[in-house]
Amino acid sequence: MIPIYDDNPAIGRPILTILIIASCVLVWLWQIGLGPDQQKAIIYYGLIPSVLLGNIDHPGSVIPFLTIFSSMFMHGGFMHLGGNMLYLWIFGDNIEGALGHARFLIFYLLCGIAAGLAQVFVNPESNIPMIGASGAVSGVLGAYLIFYPKLFFFCFFFFICGFSFIARCRFRFIIRRFC
Repeated sequence: MIPIYDDNPAIGRPILTILIIASCVLVWLWQIGLGPDQQKAIIYYGLIPSVLLGNIDHPGSVIPFLTIFSSMFMHGGFMHLGGNMLYLWIFGDNIEGALGHARFLIFYLLCGIAAGLAQVFVNPESNIPMIGASGAVSGVLGAYLIFYPKLFFFCFFFFICGFSFIARCRFRFIIRRFC
């Protein structure tokens, strides 16, 4: 399911949503500009559970706690970045309008922190860096479901057999059918 747009007009200008998207895109452009050193950047700035918990030393100069934040702005590829930013663009403006700018930023960061810490506690011995805004964006989707359960959004469905269609959906419909 790929969202295309929603029927819910934004309340005010989604300034922080745009800034978060721009920040993620700029960080990704920086990442790909590093060439072969991109892997080092992911290790230095990605959230590594065993490093955060102090089980091993951090390979970079970044304080391990700060990688909870830096990892939220890094992405593993164009599709990873594009998917997260598409969902944030479509649903984030409404949540920013409902919460206000400051509360939206706090909410977004808290969702990202909660997702990162959940990964740490699920797999505390992992030495693999976690990057991406998926946890924070998932929090925005959850908030959209709570604030606007009856509103429609349009999404593109594509199935492996090649069959695809565009549908007018509600989160409530998708949860009942697929969960």
